[in-house]
Amino acid sequence: MKKDCSVIILAAGYSGRMGQIKFSLKMKDGKIFLEHILQQFSKFGCYEMVVVINREGKSFLDQHAIEFPENVRFILNEHPGYERFYSVKLGLSAINRNRFVFIHNADNPFVEQDVLEQIFEKREEADIVKPVYKGKGGHPILISDKIRAEIISETENNIRLDDFLRKYPQKRVNVGSEKILININTPDDYQKL
Repeated sequence: MKKDCSVIILAAGYSGRMGQIKFSLKMKDGKIFLEHILQQFSKFGCYEMVVVINREGKSFLDQHAIEFPENVRFILNEHPGYERFYSVKLGLSAINRNRFVFIHNADNPFVEQDVLEQIFEKREEADIVKPVYKGKGGHPILISDKIRAEIISETENNIRLDDFLRKYPQKRVNVGSEKILININTPDDYQKL
């Protein structure tokens, strides 16, 4: 059953330290990170799913026959050198409906249904809902339509997302999974995974 939410997956970074496209890394079951992430958000019931990629990511997807849920759209970020804010802005501009939008990074393949549920349950309590494990904030975050509209109307593109969001009320939700903190940025991180 579809829920009143969408998701943006940020996958337009250069992946310089990794040496390959991070979303193309494989899970133990053989699925790439992006495939696994989208399946989890689809299972949760996200109405729309938007993935923001760069040209290298687009080329990878063009060359590999990967089956994604039918409600996924890919948006090309022509300026991946900008901060993440620009990718978020592009992704939010491509969402057609829904009052709430999850934002998730492609370098964290772990999306757990109970964590999504805990975040979504608090959606009416603040403009931003963040999962927290032992005092540290992680992903995904959930934003309201108010934040969505203000990000889209922001004229500056090369700003830090965290700085922009700091001015809004946030609800921190304590979750029992440290996986919300994971970022796979280097081959070393991937080996530990």
